[in-house]
Amino acid sequence: MTTRAVAPSGLRKALTGHMAKYIYRRILIFIPTILIMSAVIFFIIQLPPGDYASSYIASLKAEGNVVDATTLNELRNRFGLDEAWYVQYFKWMRNIVTRFDFGYSFEQAQDVWTIVAPLLPMTIAVSLITMLFTYLVGIPLGIYSAVHQYSVGDYVLTTIGFLGMAVPNFLFAILIMFGTYIWTGTAFIGLFSKEMSLAIQSGTMQWYECFSYSDFWSRLLVPVIVIGTSGTCGTLRSMRAQMLDELGCQYVLCARAKGVSERRIIYKYCLRAALNPTVSGLSGSLASVFSGSTISAIVMNLQIVGPTLYNALKSQDMYLAGTILLVMGFLICVGTLLSDIMLAWLDPRIRFTERSVE
Repeated sequence: MTTRAVAPSGLRKALTGHMAKYIYRRILIFIPTILIMSAVIFFIIQLPPGDYASSYIASLKAEGNVVDATTLNELRNRFGLDEAWYVQYFKWMRNIVTRFDFGYSFEQAQDVWTIVAPLLPMTIAVSLITMLFTYLVGIPLGIYSAVHQYSVGDYVLTTIGFLGMAVPNFLFAILIMFGTYIWTGTAFIGLFSKEMSLAIQSGTMQWYECFSYSDFWSRLLVPVIVIGTSGTCGTLRSMRAQMLDELGCQYVLCARAKGVSERRIIYKYCLRAALNPTVSGLSGSLASVFSGSTISAIVMNLQIVGPTLYNALKSQDMYLAGTILLVMGFLICVGTLLSDIMLAWLDPRIRFTERSVE
């Protein structure tokens, strides 16, 4: 007689319950969503008049070179730009799926993935650290501002919130770099020092080894503050408004009448409901932080994908720009899935529950 291993009922329920089925469906929707997003991205990139070949010819003419129509046609034929956009798109997607080939960068004359891959780890690291800064600073300050409404601290934080959202990131970056130069004698431009950059380019040093150097963290502090300030101030104002709404609800008055402690009311009941708008905006925050506030990244000379995306769009390097935007779209889908799961956990009103069967 043989025995068959049976999974614990709790684990079986977690893997086959309504919430698990909802997550499975969301994951399956990823594929068509990414395909539709990639087609829209590829189409929009080619909406401006001309293409990379015409931009390249225009730059040659600006330098005084004589270029005829035959040369332009040869360039378009060489890069496959003489075909319809949807033909180029299907070839691009076919190469990605079958060979993990994201195309060829016309401007930098090398494979797209060899350009994007070295930038992705540092971009993701900067993005995650910036998001941690945004939520770990914005949420507690928003709670404090709401609980101490109309106090001196509330007025100070409200003023900081308005200023943080009103001042452009690139202007804030210039002011921060100028201040660090005055105080320390170094402007902290870029994520790496000159010696680190040369070591990484030569292969004698890997990017992840930078995390063990204090110079890297001192340089990382400036872009995290600059890129995260706007999101932090937005989170602060959103949390303050939501907490004030929750503190005025009837269930809070009822809980106080029953003798529930104020700390328990704020952090167990009010905070859980007030976090809904912040959690629902996780995907948008992830995408905006991932781009690194492109203008600010250019000003601070950050080694992330933002400046590369800007240059690719400016030169109509469609495969490089499309790949970066496709990665951003994938992160938006991941952020949306995570926000939906967290919302279902935070808010019982939208949680999937098992129906009773009679």
